Amino acid sequence: QVQLVESGGGLVQAGGSLRLSCTASASGRTFSNSHMGWFRQAPGKEREFVAAISASGSTTRYADSVKDRFTISRDNAKNTVFLQMNSLKPEDTAVYYCARSQSVGLTTTQGHYNYWGQGTQVTVSS
Repeated sequence: QVQLVESGGGLVQAGGSLRLSCTASASGRTFSNSHMGWFRQAPGKEREFVAAISASGSTTRYADSVKDRFTISRDNAKNTVFLQMNSLKPEDTAVYYCARSQSVGLTTTQGHYNYWGQGTQVTVSS
């Protein structure tokens, strides 16, 4: 069973920064063999893709809405994936979830992620 625990959310003013962390504890398939992703869900909206990173960390993908502002990274020695969020906007307000992919290729599709964290709230005030 895989457990993913997010942290680092909070309240920040527009233009500010936050760094989210997601630490995995797992048996079986190791963290370093798994692609990881961040998703978010704003109030009244469907959950959407934010960023993904390959198992090695060599490849990343971003939603257009966060490109050039957010950076996904990982530390396989610590079983942790990060999301550095800069130049935050009120529309970035959401619950942010990390997830582990079960796919061979790096994907942005939620259905390809089979383990999810409980989420961490990010609120950006104007």
